[in-house]
Amino acid sequence: MRKTAVHGWGCLALSAALCLGATSVVPAQVQEPEFKPAVIEQPMPDFTLPLYQGGELSLSGLKGKNTVIIVPRFWADTGYYCTICNYQYLDFVDIEKTQGFQKANNARIVFLFPFGKDDVAKWLASLPEQMDKIKAVKYPVDPAKLDDKAKARRERWSKFFPKDFSLKPGEAPTPFPIWLDADRKIAKRLGVFATEWSGSKVDQGIPSVFILDAQGVLMFKFIGQNTADRPSPAYLAKILEMINARTPRS
Repeated sequence: MRKTAVHGWGCLALSAALCLGATSVVPAQVQEPEFKPAVIEQPMPDFTLPLYQGGELSLSGLKGKNTVIIVPRFWADTGYYCTICNYQYLDFVDIEKTQGFQKANNARIVFLFPFGKDDVAKWLASLPEQMDKIKAVKYPVDPAKLDDKAKARRERWSKFFPKDFSLKPGEAPTPFPIWLDADRKIAKRLGVFATEWSGSKVDQGIPSVFILDAQGVLMFKFIGQNTADRPSPAYLAKILEMINARTPRS
């Protein structure tokens, strides 16, 4: 729940202290930044965050190309990563490698994780095991022995995860900048961080996508309503095609 800071109380407290002849004054509390939501067809408020790869990156520094900001869920439950997020990340890596997604769409992809560097490193390190888990469900050793529940899961995962990704242990591709929002200030500002969501009580991102045009204006905003609800790269390419077809702003 967002809270609006009240500035007048600090002034009253200070005046009272002076009138009573107090010898010391308690420093005023540091106020949280003003909440600035991301509004469609308006410039998105600028921010700067550290990068997993090192250094930092400002949103305003990405102007000149469309910017696609992707927020993964990260955790699905305590101790369990969101497998769909793992797959989605590698799907974008694959499409960039095989189709040149960014160049084709005059775009820059940036992932925003509402977690710190150590957590993101562990998440990336989990990718090979997570992909092996998907393949184990899709290609069971003895399909004839699957019960109805296992068969349904196999069918569902085959639909969600049509590609097969294989990574060696320790292999963690990072072709896109990864913002680290460990204190969740930006994620909370955008409304994409929750401690309870989609049936699980755990700190997690809400799967989301924000697309800005080359001038930094927000043209597309998607915030998922359940874990399987998220646009595919092909869908985002259609959105980018429409953005690129617009008359450039002066």
